[in-house]
Amino acid sequence: MGFLKNLFSKRKQREIGTDDWENVVYERDHVDFRDDAQRNRYVTGCLEQMGEASRELNLLTGEYSLITSYLTDMEEIEALPDSERVELNGIAGRLVAMEQEGDKYRGKKNRMTDVDYYRLREQETDVQEGIAKLKECEEYGEKVRHDLKRLDMERHAYEFRRQELEAILNNLRGMSIIFVTAFVMCLVMLLVLQFVFQMDTKLGYLLAGAVVALAVTVSWVKYTDGDNELRRVEVDINKLIQLQNKVKIRYVNNRNLTDYLCMKYNTESAAALDRLWKKYQKEKEERREFAEAESKAEYYRKQLVYELSRYRISSPERWLGQPAALLDKREMVEIRHDLILRRQALRKQMDYNNDVAETARKEIMDIAEKYPEFASEVMSMVEQYRVD
Repeated sequence: MGFLKNLFSKRKQREIGTDDWENVVYERDHVDFRDDAQRNRYVTGCLEQMGEASRELNLLTGEYSLITSYLTDMEEIEALPDSERVELNGIAGRLVAMEQEGDKYRGKKNRMTDVDYYRLREQETDVQEGIAKLKECEEYGEKVRHDLKRLDMERHAYEFRRQELEAILNNLRGMSIIFVTAFVMCLVMLLVLQFVFQMDTKLGYLLAGAVVALAVTVSWVKYTDGDNELRRVEVDINKLIQLQNKVKIRYVNNRNLTDYLCMKYNTESAAALDRLWKKYQKEKEERREFAEAESKAEYYRKQLVYELSRYRISSPERWLGQPAALLDKREMVEIRHDLILRRQALRKQMDYNNDVAETARKEIMDIAEKYPEFASEVMSMVEQYRVD
């Protein structure tokens, strides 16, 4: 009876959709949560996603706070009374004038634009680290993309095999119906021959029974083998989905970090930034030779830092690389726009990781709610993971 019920039951049809590498997928239709290994593996996967998202958020928060403080400084400067801005603008104007004189003195010796030079000078302490990190991100991104393509191909192969197995099982169920129908028809014919035509049909009964028994046995063996393989395929698909989720998070975070580093250093690649960095080093050496012409400018830089430090400016030194922004509102707007774009890029990464962590947390809570008998064990895993 169990075989016949399983034989004629309808199975849920699945569609293979296009994978979105940014979306974390939770599929537990084929996870047996009463099995300790499967349950622990699934919950651990969710916890690992929460942990990776949390680590990424810790890295992003510092940069986000730095940019926010820069924007706050800009608001503080723009809110200064006109009487105080006169002195500040006077120092900034004289500094800009001295730097312009230095530019004229150097003349054609500049191999870099002032925009590139001062941007590199502002980022000088971390640009080499940025080159190394950007190069690492590019190399890691290629590896992750390769892994995702491989996982996609492997998953599609399993999905194709699952469809094949489901088709085979459907065909076996159909064949079984045909066998049963044919057997019933044979019985009817044999009964007619026996009772209407008074014929000896014992041999017919035996042959019919033997044939249908053989057919049902063969169908049962093939159906059992196919069903077992289908279960194995579905378990493998579920494992692949969990692995893809981990790789997707790394792919999105790495891609966002690469985009942010390119935006931060205003470059297209690590190689381009490395060329610019070498160019900057040569330019810096040439400008060192004209340090005497910069002495007056240095004096006004100190004056500018001193003047800014009188107000609620968290980092007055930032404005040394762009004093003209204190005089030109358009340039100030451009700087703010660039900072806002950088902060939005960070916010996007932070929101993504918050969503990943929250989705994983809700998934764990939903499992605990739907399987109350394992709730304490699941929550213990959560607490243990937090401790670790």
